[in-house]
Amino acid sequence: MANSNFSVINLTFLLLSVLISASVPAHASPERTKTVEFNVKPGGVVHTFTEGIGEYGCTFTYASQGGTNEQWLMSVGLSDDDRLFSCSVWRPQGKSYLFFTQFKAELKGTKIEYANAYSQTAAAGHTDVPLKPEEFTVGESTVTQNDGKFSAQLSKLTCIGRTRHDEL
Repeated sequence: MANSNFSVINLTFLLLSVLISASVPAHASPERTKTVEFNVKPGGVVHTFTEGIGEYGCTFTYASQGGTNEQWLMSVGLSDDDRLFSCSVWRPQGKSYLFFTQFKAELKGTKIEYANAYSQTAAAGHTDVPLKPEEFTVGESTVTQNDGKFSAQLSKLTCIGRTRHDEL
């Protein structure tokens, strides 16, 4: 049963990704998609990075230890019908060498339909390696680490939320 649930979740994510990609043309305006680079800084201090499109937003809050600053990316996207808002935060070089003591992604103006977190991203011939389900919790508008169960490894976080436009 767990494998079929995992397959359904993966299929759902693939479908939502295709829907968002199909609804955002290659010549998409900046109002529909945005990718921004930011530094993830160690030192144990809580940092926040926010990006948004219109009334929808994504906030990534974290604290990490070890190493030096790493360049990360945040991509946000809004489907043409305004029904889906996506947010991905990741290290494009693959695995992060920082140890995360906490993380939280929060979507503003949406209800999360899908979310996943990864200890390694697909880069340099590697594949995405998802965190174990018990390492994080998906709420209505947030994804957070589970204290005592999170392995401190994070390289990617993806959320897709359904906007309130769907309820009208």
